[in-house]
Amino acid sequence: MRLHVIGLGGAGVRIADRLAADHDDDPFLAGVKAFDSDMDALGALNALGEERRYRFGDAAGGDGLGGDLHAGRRLGDAHASELGREMDDQRPSLAEAFLIVVGLGGAAGAGAAPALAEELSRLYDAPVYAFGFLPTPSETEEPDGEGATSAAAGSAAPGTEAEPATPHRPLAERNAARTLDALSDRCAAVFPFDNAAWLRPGETLGGARDRLNGVAAERIAALFGAGETPEGTETPQQVLDASDVARAVGSDGEIAAIGHATQAVESPEGGSRFGLGLFGSSEPAEVDTSAAVSAIETVIRKAARGKNTVEVPDGRADRTLLVVGGPPPWLNREAIADGRRWLAGEAGSDAILSGDAPVPGGDAVSAVVVRSGVDEPERLREIRETIR
Repeated sequence: MRLHVIGLGGAGVRIADRLAADHDDDPFLAGVKAFDSDMDALGALNALGEERRYRFGDAAGGDGLGGDLHAGRRLGDAHASELGREMDDQRPSLAEAFLIVVGLGGAAGAGAAPALAEELSRLYDAPVYAFGFLPTPSETEEPDGEGATSAAAGSAAPGTEAEPATPHRPLAERNAARTLDALSDRCAAVFPFDNAAWLRPGETLGGARDRLNGVAAERIAALFGAGETPEGTETPQQVLDASDVARAVGSDGEIAAIGHATQAVESPEGGSRFGLGLFGSSEPAEVDTSAAVSAIETVIRKAARGKNTVEVPDGRADRTLLVVGGPPPWLNREAIADGRRWLAGEAGSDAILSGDAPVPGGDAVSAVVVRSGVDEPERLREIRETIR
């Protein structure tokens, strides 16, 4: 689909920049903009040029809002139309969906996101989705002791690079709870990303930031880029389009989770050890059926049961979307159908849509599993309880 991505606030603009760096030439990425009230955050971007960055909210003084969500809401209400106009050069009327990417615990981005979502819904017929980063518990805790102070400051041994500091944001969880509620009222679906679940043992949020940004950008591209193939390549047998994604995630602001997995395989182009072709043959070799079935089963199960953008309690969901990709000879139809039936049992619902994403000459089989209408994950429940 033709997706227009809007990064709002510090976390949002970093993901927008990462998507532009990794996927600017991909057909699904129709537009990318980065909006923030913080001059330094915008100035640190690499892939997005000046024409795709915009600072809003002169009243904020260019230094951010210090966690004041109410100030962020006022900025959003005052500047939503202005931000909408700033997107006009990328022809947003052609977009099939909009994705607002935002740190839910912040102020400028989280405060402005609901107003911008409402503005985009008013102007265009395309669905507006939100991809929001949940704050970690450590962000709201007071630094404790000398070791914590040193870690928070990003100190490092002489001759080594300092680790980025983990922000101390005492209002982050309450901001996130209120922003989730506001976005659910204004967006077709919300994709939370649970930072805490993705941290490795002993890893800090500051130290993990680049890796987590890469994971988030990869998941976004895996879902929204699944139905787009470059010109001249093979057409999928089951074409995934914007309406399929819309039907899978719904339109009532429900929580949705993205799972993704890949497995390396040998491309059958020019011969393969799985086929019968002679070494050096220019003819594509046949792929061993059992190898294809095993690869597809593996990636579907890993995408469903591996780490998702947010926890899916007991794997259950009202609606599920499955997209399997890879070299066309590896896309065994029977294996994909079996995987779809297995997912129906896992989710406890037969409401499953599927598509395929052929990658001629590719060297991996992949699966994207999106589940919507899931039971509330524990981390979301913890965050919501901060305002109850």
